[in-house]
Amino acid sequence: MEAVPGEFPPIDGAEIAATTYGKRVAGDFYDSLRVSPERILFGLLDVAGRRENNQSILSAAQEIFRTSGASLFAGADINEAEAMVNLCLRLNRGVMEAAAGVHSCPAFIGCYHEKFGTLCYTNAGHTPGLLRDSTTITELASTGLPLGLFSHATSDAPTVAMEKGAVLLLVSRGVVEGKCKDDKNEDLEFGLERVKERLHLEPSTHAQTISAAILNSVGEFTCDPLVPDDMTALVLARTM
Repeated sequence: MEAVPGEFPPIDGAEIAATTYGKRVAGDFYDSLRVSPERILFGLLDVAGRRENNQSILSAAQEIFRTSGASLFAGADINEAEAMVNLCLRLNRGVMEAAAGVHSCPAFIGCYHEKFGTLCYTNAGHTPGLLRDSTTITELASTGLPLGLFSHATSDAPTVAMEKGAVLLLVSRGVVEGKCKDDKNEDLEFGLERVKERLHLEPSTHAQTISAAILNSVGEFTCDPLVPDDMTALVLARTM
């Protein structure tokens, strides 16, 4: 059975949306669910390999994300960082079990708290998250190894505040590695700096508009209808 992203839940004072470019051919997968009256869990995973070969891993990861996420983050007085570490550990082992061995799966997983406007996250070897506020864009860099490599590996789970109007952008590796040819017919990558520049210039604070703008930019950059890898942009925007 193919893993299918669920509908994004409504969020009090914020919104979340994702956009994909073209047909998904590799291992990008995103999902989100409400795990408590004030918490929204979301994630963007990039399972190595082609989609026709990694469906069992994607399905296993989605099942663990939803069931374990709902149970670990359900309590009112939980330690979010501890819950996040435990969720990543379960995902890590689930990926390895489904793959019957080592199988790289970079992942960015976040838990947004509606009341406090805070984001507890872990970045397991994923492309850095980009947090835009009123003054700057901050990279939320890797806090640990990709999932699926070592059974006991863990990732740190820091917490950051999202001020009103702040935007978190997650992009998959395919966005950063989107290519075009230069004057010498050599490959140029879109790169994280172009993603940051496009995010900086985007006037909108709406999640769906921003995610679509990012992928439109990389699509214009590549000028290539043949996409060799998945391209996904996920945005969490705080509106109040």
